[in-house]
Amino acid sequence: MANFDKSPKKVVVSVGGQAHTDDVRSTAREIIQDARDEAFRIKKSAEEETRKIRQESLDIEKRIVQKAELLESRLSQVEKSEKDTGSLREALTRQEQELSKIRSELISKLEKITSLTAEEAKKIILENLEEQLKNEIAKKIKEAEEKVRVQKDIKSREILVNAMAAGATDWVAEYTVSTIKLESDEIKGRIIGKEGRNIRAFELATGVDVELDSDTPNEVRLSSFDSVRREIARIALEDLVKDARIQPTRIEQLVEKAKNQVASDMSETGRRAAYSLGLYNLPQEAMDALGRLKFRYSYGQNQLIAAIETGKIAKKIAQEIGANDVVCATGGLFHDIGKTQIEKEGTHVQLGVELAKKWNFPKEVVNCIAQHHEDEPFTSQESVIVHVADAVSGARPGARHEPVEDYVKRLTDIEKIANSFSGVDKAFAIQAGREIRVIVNPSAVDDAGIVKLSHDISSRLEKELTYPGQITVTVIRETRAVDIAK
Repeated sequence: MANFDKSPKKVVVSVGGQAHTDDVRSTAREIIQDARDEAFRIKKSAEEETRKIRQESLDIEKRIVQKAELLESRLSQVEKSEKDTGSLREALTRQEQELSKIRSELISKLEKITSLTAEEAKKIILENLEEQLKNEIAKKIKEAEEKVRVQKDIKSREILVNAMAAGATDWVAEYTVSTIKLESDEIKGRIIGKEGRNIRAFELATGVDVELDSDTPNEVRLSSFDSVRREIARIALEDLVKDARIQPTRIEQLVEKAKNQVASDMSETGRRAAYSLGLYNLPQEAMDALGRLKFRYSYGQNQLIAAIETGKIAKKIAQEIGANDVVCATGGLFHDIGKTQIEKEGTHVQLGVELAKKWNFPKEVVNCIAQHHEDEPFTSQESVIVHVADAVSGARPGARHEPVEDYVKRLTDIEKIANSFSGVDKAFAIQAGREIRVIVNPSAVDDAGIVKLSHDISSRLEKELTYPGQITVTVIRETRAVDIAK
C-alpha cells in the first residue's frame, strides 16, 4: 500500500490551471444535474407504473367480486330448480301410485265378474277369431294371388299410361333466331345509327347478332345460341323501337332493364313450375335456377317442359304404387337442374347433385338426381321411378328432334377460351360461331396489346376446337369520358 504524505503542501496554480479547474467543476455540475434529472425521471416512471399496476389490481379485484356475485346468483337458481324438480318428481310418483292402484282395482273387479284372468280371456277371444277367419283368409289369399298373376301386366301398363296422361304437356320447337316486326324500314336506319354506333353498342351490350338485311321487309332478326341473351335482346329492342330514343346510353339502360325483367320472369316461371306439382316452401335459389330451364334446350326439347313432365309422371307412378310422391315429384322436377350451370365443368348430373346439396334437399331427392342416368346404383324405389319417368318423357314421339347440343357446346367453348385471357372483360360468340367479339378492359390492355391478344385467341381456337369454316376474332378496346353539366 502506498504511503501518502498528509503534511500540508503549498499548491501553486497557474492561470491556465485555474481555467482547467473551472471546466472540471462545470462538467461535474452538469453530470450531477443530469443524474438528478435521470433519477427524477426514473422515479416518475416507477410511480406511473406503480399506479397502473394498482389500477389493474383494483379492476381485477372488481371483476372477481362481480363473478363471485354472479356465481352466487346462479347457484341460488340451481338450488331453486333442484328443489322444484324434487317437488315435481314426488308429485308424479304419487300420481303413478294412484293410477296403478286404480288399475289393479279395475282388473280385480273384471276377474270377479267373469271368473277369468285377463290372459285367459284374451286367449279365448283370439282362438275363436282365428278359427272363424282361417278358411276365409286362405280363400282371400288364393284369390288375390290369382288376380295379381292375371292383372299384373295390365296394371303396369295402366300405371304408365295414367302417369303419361298426367304429365302430358305442349311442346314447342325452338330455334336460335328471334324475329321482331317493325312498322317501317325507316326504323332500321335508327337502329343502325350514325356510322353504325347504335347497332354496335346494342350487339356489345347483349351479345347477340342483329340481322337487318332480312329478305322479309320490316323485320329484324336476333341471332344467338344463348336463349337468355336472345330474350333480353328482344325485349330491349322492342322497348327501344317504342321509345324512339335510340342511342348508346339509352341502349345500355334498356338492356339492363330487360335483364332484370328476364331474371324476374325466370323466378316466377320456376315458382309456377314448382306449384304445378304441389311443391311449396322450396328455396328461392332453387326456383330461380328452375326458371332458367325455360331457356334451355336439349335435343330440341325445352328442359323446363321436360322437367315438369318428368315430375308429373314420377308423382303419378309413386301415387299408384304407394311410394313417396313428394320425393318423386321433386326429384323428377330437378333431375336435369345441372344443365343450367353451363359455365361450370362437370356433367349435368354432378352439377345437379352439387346444387341439390347446396339447397339442403333431402338425401332421397339428391339420390334421385344422382341416379336418374344410372351413374350410381339405385338406392330406393323413388330413384327407379324418377329414372323411368325421365325415360318415358324423353322417349315419347315428338319429344325430341335433331340434336343441338354439339352446336351450343362449340359456341360455349369459343366464349370460354376468349374469356380465359387476362384483361378480357366480356366475349360473345356471334354469327353462329363464325365470329367472336372480345371486349377488353382499357386499363389492362393497351392498343398494341389487342393485336397480340387477337392472335393468341386465334391460336388457342385453332389448337383446341374443331369447327367448320373459320372464326373471325375481333378485339375491341373502348374508353369513355363522362361528365355532367350543371
